[in-house]
Amino acid sequence: MLTSQPLERAGKRPGTSPTRRPPRSLKQEYQEFILQRLEEYKNGLPRERLLEIGDEAVRELQTSAQDQYLLTEVLLLEHVDRIIAGRLRLPSFPRWRQKHRALREAQREPTHWGLERTHPVVTWASRLEPGDLVVVLGASALSEALFLAAHDAEVFLLDQDLGAVEAAEGRAVNEQLAATFQALVITYGSWFPDLSPTLVAIAAGSLAQVRAKDRVALIGDLQARTQTGGVHVVLPAESTSGSRGDVISLGPEALQALYRGWQVQRAGSRTKRGGFAAIKPPRQLDTVRNVSE
Repeated sequence: MLTSQPLERAGKRPGTSPTRRPPRSLKQEYQEFILQRLEEYKNGLPRERLLEIGDEAVRELQTSAQDQYLLTEVLLLEHVDRIIAGRLRLPSFPRWRQKHRALREAQREPTHWGLERTHPVVTWASRLEPGDLVVVLGASALSEALFLAAHDAEVFLLDQDLGAVEAAEGRAVNEQLAATFQALVITYGSWFPDLSPTLVAIAAGSLAQVRAKDRVALIGDLQARTQTGGVHVVLPAESTSGSRGDVISLGPEALQALYRGWQVQRAGSRTKRGGFAAIKPPRQLDTVRNVSE
């Protein structure tokens, strides 16, 4: 659950945090890193080359086995991975750990993602606890999503464009953040994944082409799913990464009317398009019955 004084005033009570997955250990993150690199390598090889590596693994195992154990498929696959890991010169755990810590420290700086220190998500990122669930609407807010993932939150980036989602997944892998980041294709105003976020970041421009009825349904659905004391950050129109001025035709101010009854905090910008944060009150009328099927 987010930790902040404003949230306590909004009704956050001790002992009400939902069950969350424990933070991944560095050893687990290292294993995921190795598996990702192995899969990337395999996916880039033609089938014939993979078979050659398999034959090489069989010969090496038969030479070293000396009838001491049965050559199983699992054993063969593990040895194939060892051969590939050797060719890729993947780092040992101690070496990876040293570089990983430096990388993660850099990723927790907003400037790593081209964000200003005054960006609205920066304040809320520092209040996240490991395992908090975050939803980001709009692939144009990818930098914001990855910045939040670097703070050990479980981030779900949602967008209607398959290409944008695939690009987001690739960026997360390259940044070694895939363990805490997922990108999903959804149809706004229709199906929504079964999530109960602590923090929601919304790129208003990504909803510009959505019918007003569907836009209202989407925001209402997210409000109902958001935990009591949770926060929606509607991002400044000019802040979302990858945005183009000729595409954005919906500013943050267009969504503020949907947050009646929430504790609204304006962003530092003097303009209405500067975005805002809205904290869910403790006795929100939304219930599970309001959640769209």
